[in-house]
Amino acid sequence: MFEHDRPWRLSRRAFLAGSAGALGLAALPAWSRGLVTTDDGFVRLRTGPAAWSLKPVGPDVSGAWGYNGIVPGPTLRYRQGEQLRILLDNGLAQSTSVHWHGIRLPNAMDGVPHVTQPPVEPGETFEYVFDLPDAGTYWYHSHLNGPEQLARGLVGALIVEEPEAYPVDRDIAWLLDDWRLDREGQVVENFHDMHDVTHAGRIGNTVTISGRLPHTMDVRPGERVRLRLMNAANGRIFGLTFDDLPVHVIALDGQPVVPREPEGGRVVIGPGMRADLVIDYPAEADRPLVVRDDFYQGREYQLMAFSVTGEPVRDGASEMPPELPANPVPEPDVDGAETHEVVFGGGMMGGMGREQMMAMMREGMAWTVNGEPVASPNGHDHEPLFTLTRGQSCRIIFRNNTRWHHPIHLHGHHFRVLTRNGEKEPHQPLRDTMLMDPQDTVEVAFVAEEPGDWMLHCHVAEHQAGGMMGMFRVRD
Repeated sequence: MFEHDRPWRLSRRAFLAGSAGALGLAALPAWSRGLVTTDDGFVRLRTGPAAWSLKPVGPDVSGAWGYNGIVPGPTLRYRQGEQLRILLDNGLAQSTSVHWHGIRLPNAMDGVPHVTQPPVEPGETFEYVFDLPDAGTYWYHSHLNGPEQLARGLVGALIVEEPEAYPVDRDIAWLLDDWRLDREGQVVENFHDMHDVTHAGRIGNTVTISGRLPHTMDVRPGERVRLRLMNAANGRIFGLTFDDLPVHVIALDGQPVVPREPEGGRVVIGPGMRADLVIDYPAEADRPLVVRDDFYQGREYQLMAFSVTGEPVRDGASEMPPELPANPVPEPDVDGAETHEVVFGGGMMGGMGREQMMAMMREGMAWTVNGEPVASPNGHDHEPLFTLTRGQSCRIIFRNNTRWHHPIHLHGHHFRVLTRNGEKEPHQPLRDTMLMDPQDTVEVAFVAEEPGDWMLHCHVAEHQAGGMMGMFRVRD
């Protein structure tokens, strides 16, 4: 599933020399880059080609798109309860839109073409205006032609801060992404490749952290850092380990959890998912402390190394980080909930008959939801999977009858993960995107909120485009 053109190559000497220049990249105030405001108080996000370089470690990249000419787009920071006001200005030669991933918001602002709004055509603009009810780590991205527009870079971080500052020394956001680049640094333009569609999605050969290739990062002795992780990749799943560092998870998909160590010592985030961590660095270290991504067996690599240096912040003795204040997400009535079943099928080695699979592939499809792919021209003009009444609790039993991982995302809602394969889910977190392993059965529950048609889909962009999506309807 990783067979594709090899990227530009890099000597060890050049890589280590370049890494010294990357030390401070992760600590830069990225939210100050690329912000453009209008006279009437909107932040303008203009889509178009992006001038993007991985130097001094890598090449100039061609074929990337961005918001306001940068990759990723500007990091947007607000405080809980504030209003977001964005003017999308489409400078592409194709239609686009923006989805505000994980935000509970009015349906008309959700950014799904042909469902919540018309596509924003080349040269047109669209205004997004809504309040931000929940603090947490979110992101924004194109929701049209995802296999290409996400792969070219139309993504950005969206941070909603708590009313009171969380007690850490630094707050850092890592927007994780990967890229399929050729030897010259050109984005490989095989965006709807059927191998990607039928297998694990578009897996790149170059991983970036907020658009950079940092190798080491300076941290101070005893420093406590809040690290916000966001997975903006088309298909790559990250499974991160943090050496011998004390690491606690404090939020998932923007929603607070009781602080705890990562399950199995690894933080796993599929496309669309987020995790907030608190990392306590030691008073001293005789070597760099390494972050590794080992999700794919046999393809492990070093993502980052922390170098403990400088003036001490404290003696390195760490206490359990405090719990974040809860967001006002309604709690479902599980016993009184209406139950629906959603079954995912298809993909290679998925047990589908050869003739049926070949017929689907001729139409660019490979995946089904409740036995049917979404194969309409605009991808959305189909009947809802189920209909709920505003305020009603809903329980969904998701079945992954495939041989592949699927991060399942519900638009506009957060759901409580109840059970996995018949066993109670540890801690039963609130999520908006949930990674399903092959052959998993997962039970979730949520409260229907804003009226409208809401998307439900796999967040591997190639799986979604290949048929693994649907809608549910909330009526007043």
